[in-house]
Amino acid sequence: MAYGAGSAARTLKLKRIRFEVTRLALAAPSNSWHSATMPARHPMLQQAISLSAAGRNPEAVLIISRLAAQDEPEALALLAEMKWRGGMVPQDPVQGRELYRRASEGGHQAAAHSYTNLLANGVAGHRDWPQAMDRLRVEARKDQRRRQMLAILERMRMDDDGDPACVPDVEPLSESPHVRLFERLFTATECDYLKQVAQPGYQPSTVFDANRRLVRDPIRTSDSSTIHWLMEDPVVHALNRRLAAVTGTMADQGEAMQILRYRPGQQYRSHFDFAQSSDNQRCQTALVYLNHDYRGGETCFVRTGLKVKGRKGDALVFRSALSDRSLDPMSEHAGLPVTSGTKVIASRWIRERRWQP
Repeated sequence: MAYGAGSAARTLKLKRIRFEVTRLALAAPSNSWHSATMPARHPMLQQAISLSAAGRNPEAVLIISRLAAQDEPEALALLAEMKWRGGMVPQDPVQGRELYRRASEGGHQAAAHSYTNLLANGVAGHRDWPQAMDRLRVEARKDQRRRQMLAILERMRMDDDGDPACVPDVEPLSESPHVRLFERLFTATECDYLKQVAQPGYQPSTVFDANRRLVRDPIRTSDSSTIHWLMEDPVVHALNRRLAAVTGTMADQGEAMQILRYRPGQQYRSHFDFAQSSDNQRCQTALVYLNHDYRGGETCFVRTGLKVKGRKGDALVFRSALSDRSLDPMSEHAGLPVTSGTKVIASRWIRERRWQP
């Protein structure tokens, strides 16, 4: 299961890439764990980064582990990232989450944000929505993005556990395949926020070929950005709980949300979402249209000819499996080519049972 990336292909790719501590010690100020409020980097940590740059990763990991044992905040944050992703150390999201907590207590801002996200979504540990909200209010005092999240959440109609107080009425579009439309499930502000979160992460959709090389997906020609579980902040999680409400499932049954971007000529050719080889099958798909200022790009159910093009914020929900857990052949569908403009949708595949670690 892909704890960090949300897909098996992305996990395999991460494990094939040589882990470099220098890549995790992010340099860009907007993303850096080493903020202006942090003390100067520990000299031994700098040595570890230099060793990693020279290809001496085991030595680098040893130094970072020793510093983490001494509760050095940046070392704790680096080791948490390593445990979360796996690679040079065994993948262990539960331990990674605990390391984020310890780094947060040491004053590491980005680790604190990560731990708040994990408290809100319940991945790799217990879920505590009230505590996550309390933490977010504190974080919002110093961080503009966290203030933005809090403002969006305060406009949502939710109960004390983050579940939606109400959802829009359903519009049945088809019984076979089983297709439903929920108009304006997300607000325009919520749609824009998801696009904002996805923007830095777009990559061409890829698959492994027969030689285990990553190549452009011949079926899906869009670009995709995965909002993986560490990035699933309280706003994203609240939206995922809204999708769970309209699909009659639990939020932890969903795979990580993907944002798909289709430019003119791009499409998703005819396919099934059903994961036939899995004992925890994909039973439903939820698609949310994040804009509507494009032409073409309809979601087409090829066996019946049903075509759907939602407005911004509309959610299309359909089932991939029959009551006996077998593939519903009528669920074959395609994202038709976009002819002008750019189509952006949020996609969430939903499993039969809990999918998160």
